Amino acid sequence: MKIRNLSEELKKNAYPGRGIVVGRSADGSKAVTAYFIMGRSENSRNRVFVADGEGIRTQAYDESKMEDPSLIIYAPVRVLKHHTIVTNGDQTDTIYEKMSRDESFEESLRSREFEPDAPNYTPRISAVMNVKNGSYDYMMSILKSNNGDPSECLRFTYSYSAPKAGEGHFIHTYMGDGNPLPSFEGEPEPVELDGDIDTFTQNVWESLNADNKVSLFVRYIDIATGEYETRIVNKHN
Repeated sequence: MKIRNLSEELKKNAYPGRGIVVGRSADGSKAVTAYFIMGRSENSRNRVFVADGEGIRTQAYDESKMEDPSLIIYAPVRVLKHHTIVTNGDQTDTIYEKMSRDESFEESLRSREFEPDAPNYTPRISAVMNVKNGSYDYMMSILKSNNGDPSECLRFTYSYSAPKAGEGHFIHTYMGDGNPLPSFEGEPEPVELDGDIDTFTQNVWESLNADNKVSLFVRYIDIATGEYETRIVNKHN
């Protein structure tokens, strides 16, 4: 599969919804992840990312305007020992709790399905990055309805055991705008990863649709030491 330019992929899709990027920095020294959220409704757009321990959580920007917190208030990022978990919903907590009891990433998601937001049935997308003793690998998952049919949940897990420098994978919830919203199709998209954390953060944020983007999280983890840097960008500052 051809490796794509992440900025170009984002620019040509006005509404990818929520997206996860995971990969390895161009110099090979950092494990890289990004998570962004977008919104069409006032309720979805009324959010910010805030730090929460070693991870982040979503929070209402204006509490007086919050209509329905279900599906939009959650912890997208949590850290369990050498595992960094990134998801688009409260399955972050499911993965964290079950992996803490020695279940695998794939096993931990068997109790979950796509979101109950008919008629969209938004996919649940998840990733786990494993950085330990100078080694690095990651996995990604998508749980989705069967072409809009909620009677069946399709489960796909992708494993990347030897991430290459300057390369990553991008998975998102929607193929574009619509009603209902069309779910992501195919495998996580291979993308180029360029620049340091600030350059990468700027490129991703500026490539997201200006009207629909809400918040962005980026983390670079030093593979040798496990130390990390984080950037959070919110449309509502």
